[in-house]
Amino acid sequence: MIETILTSIAVILRIFSNPLGNVFQKQLTVKDKHPLVINFLTYLLLSSVCIFIAMSISFTVLSKQFWLYAILGGIAGATGNAFLVKALQKGELSILGPVNSYKSVVGMILGIFMLAEIPNLWGIVGIALIIYGSYFVLDTTEEKFSWALLKKVEIQYRIWALILTAIEAVFIKKVILLSSASIAFISWCWFGAFFSFLLLFVYRLDIKTQIKKVKYHDFSKLSLLVLCIGTMQFTTIYVFDHMPVGYALSLFQLSTIISVLLGHHIFKEKDMLKKLIGAAIMIAGSVIIILLKDS
Repeated sequence: MIETILTSIAVILRIFSNPLGNVFQKQLTVKDKHPLVINFLTYLLLSSVCIFIAMSISFTVLSKQFWLYAILGGIAGATGNAFLVKALQKGELSILGPVNSYKSVVGMILGIFMLAEIPNLWGIVGIALIIYGSYFVLDTTEEKFSWALLKKVEIQYRIWALILTAIEAVFIKKVILLSSASIAFISWCWFGAFFSFLLLFVYRLDIKTQIKKVKYHDFSKLSLLVLCIGTMQFTTIYVFDHMPVGYALSLFQLSTIISVLLGHHIFKEKDMLKKLIGAAIMIAGSVIIILLKDS
């Protein structure tokens, strides 16, 4: 009973922290801050906090498999989050949030092959509803729900982000199975910081110049971003530790409606009715997956 309550609290915190973090990411990047720098600073600050948590942990006893999956998860996570921040810089939160619902589909497919987590008939129905609901949301764009939509750079960034973070989710579950939830969180922060730092060199950014653009008054938003991302990832790992990845990712899509409402309230994005209808259908698909997962 206590485990169910804690898992429910973790899911609720995850649902709210993710879109709130997206808001702060978007607010920081639209003010001439490079998305990759914001991505790196987020991981770096979280990694600093993890030093204190890691003092009581013996990392030498961890297996080679753990390190392999932790490194692969770090690469997928850092790259995926970089694409996400770049997508938020250019696109609408109320569009990009619902598009993320496809992550549960990718996660479920990967879960079948890598974790032997087989969905039932209701899982397939839930996936179909998620895809159908996305039609309403994406139909509010100029290109409508069509192949032309894929030519929009922010949609391309968001698709790469959801694919990579879905892959990351499977690696995180592997890391949890080989260690613990707390060690998985620490490794996510540290390897995420390392690989997001390498991305700065891959894109040949002038790191000193870019970091100077982050002014003193930006640190309040950056601190809130770190709090949201830290809460989001810790609760994600906790939920992964207590249910299959595909089902967990589906349940997390309840944050879709929060993204739509925040996009309208903060960034004055339009066509809310159609977006809300689509979000509701996608949420229905997620709920079916969770409630009927054992039927």
